[in-house]
Amino acid sequence: MGRIIAVVNQKGGVGKTTTAVNLTAALTELGLRVLLCDFDPQANATSGLGIEKRNVRRSVYDLVINDVPAREVVVSTKFGDALPSSADLAGAGVELVSLEEPHFRLKKVLAEIQDQYDLIFIDCPPSLEMLTINALAAADGILVPVQCEYFALEGLSDLMSTLRMVKRRINPRLEIFGVALTMYDGRTNFSAQVAQEVRRHFPGKAFATVIPRNIRLAEAPSHGLPVNAYDRSSRGAVAYREMAKEIQEIL
Repeated sequence: MGRIIAVVNQKGGVGKTTTAVNLTAALTELGLRVLLCDFDPQANATSGLGIEKRNVRRSVYDLVINDVPAREVVVSTKFGDALPSSADLAGAGVELVSLEEPHFRLKKVLAEIQDQYDLIFIDCPPSLEMLTINALAAADGILVPVQCEYFALEGLSDLMSTLRMVKRRINPRLEIFGVALTMYDGRTNFSAQVAQEVRRHFPGKAFATVIPRNIRLAEAPSHGLPVNAYDRSSRGAVAYREMAKEIQEIL
């Protein structure tokens, strides 16, 4: 039975989608069966795996709103499987409220195909609303990307409050799977200080590998490629491969 991990941080620009896409690709390369569920209406994870958003016939919106079977929506790529997103998902938060068991729609969908994968990532939108609550209800754990910059810990208290609420009321098995330190600049003492502070706040949860600030990581999505395929020797690609190995050891 595949482990479901929600990649979540309501703060934008922290490397959430970059982390979801590149870990999916790196773990697939290691031989794991990985599915990336793009639950963000911006659909950047979808295009990051090389799927042309304009050609998506059915998306995760159809799963949670129209009860389309998951097997009819999964798209296979050489970087891993995906449940693609679309702009339709932007209004799904409002539509979900009127449906039966609105918090568990995604959980029900993923349960249909969970045993086909070793790991399922859910790329969440940068907010703590109905879509994210659905992802947290479906997940076994959360992976939190935290950028090594000023205000890094800002907003994390809100995320932790939401996590406790979901754990108490909706999903008692939900835990912190890991914390990924992103946008690390080894030339500054500040990045090291932020990393130290994050490790202090989340003892034993932050991955040993840090993801550097790297131009290749920023360029890869515009080519519809994970960084491993765009520039395998780049520091960003090497870092995500190392983090993938850490995750493989945990599973």
